[in-house]
Amino acid sequence: MASFGDLNRVGTNVQSIDAQLSLNRINRSLSNSQERLTTGSKINRAEDNAAGYSIATKLKSRVAGLEQSLQNVSDAKSVLDIAESSFDIVMDSLIEMKALATQAANDTLGSTERSYIGDQLSAIGSDINEIANQTIYQDQNLLNGTDNSGSISLTFQTGERQEDTITATINAVNIGELFAASGDASLGATTTAGGASASGGAISVTASTASDQGTFTFASTATGADYNAFITAIDSAIDSMAENVNQIGITQSSLSLREETLSESISANESAKSRIMDTDFAKEQAETVRLQILQQTATSALAQANNGPQAVLGFLGQ
Repeated sequence: MASFGDLNRVGTNVQSIDAQLSLNRINRSLSNSQERLTTGSKINRAEDNAAGYSIATKLKSRVAGLEQSLQNVSDAKSVLDIAESSFDIVMDSLIEMKALATQAANDTLGSTERSYIGDQLSAIGSDINEIANQTIYQDQNLLNGTDNSGSISLTFQTGERQEDTITATINAVNIGELFAASGDASLGATTTAGGASASGGAISVTASTASDQGTFTFASTATGADYNAFITAIDSAIDSMAENVNQIGITQSSLSLREETLSESISANESAKSRIMDTDFAKEQAETVRLQILQQTATSALAQANNGPQAVLGFLGQ
């Protein structure tokens, strides 16, 4: 800052130096203000606000994780939707099987008619196995129990923290798992019929293996009593399918709730980051206008300060 008598010296123009310093400060502030207007961010580097920059970076990382988690939830719901649609088809097939078995259990039918119904039931069983084989998501077999465990377990990452997961268990729905989960079984009332399977029954089923989904055998000598007993096995399979659908529904409900929570969290975190990082354009524009006026004033003051030493020429009689 220029002191008394500084204008009487020409070796150092202190007033000019002060004016330059003031102008440089204004230019720097104006440059920062214009940068905030052009980028839309009031914190463009750590030196602008170290604490705010650190907080905003963490919030940005959290939002990225939440957004991906939301996509994960959508993908998980797609997997379960695929499984559920196949469950519905299998359930319809089991209901059709029950109708046919109920028809065959009636003694108004002869052995030939029952043989035809047995062929139809066997074909429906093959269709159920085919549905299980074709229910695939991203090369993942969902329903055919290819690992011979009877079910698969899927863990969905539904949040940006390690512990934010939901696990879904999807049971296999092939003939072996639905009718012979404990091994080859006789499903009819008699156990000594011609053409019987290894289980020794007029109506029997083999358990599923890594290479086979299970197979029905309907002996040509199966009686109405055999088909009557088979109705109970079908009812048990329908109950199993109902439980499978129920478990899928529970998991879907959990995913829908997580989807809503994630959407709200994304909104809240984006809002928090915005308050820290985003420029208030009305305020910043007013600040820019103020700095532009000060810039013009400082430039004028610098010009006057540079002309000040010429007054010394009056002392020399010039």
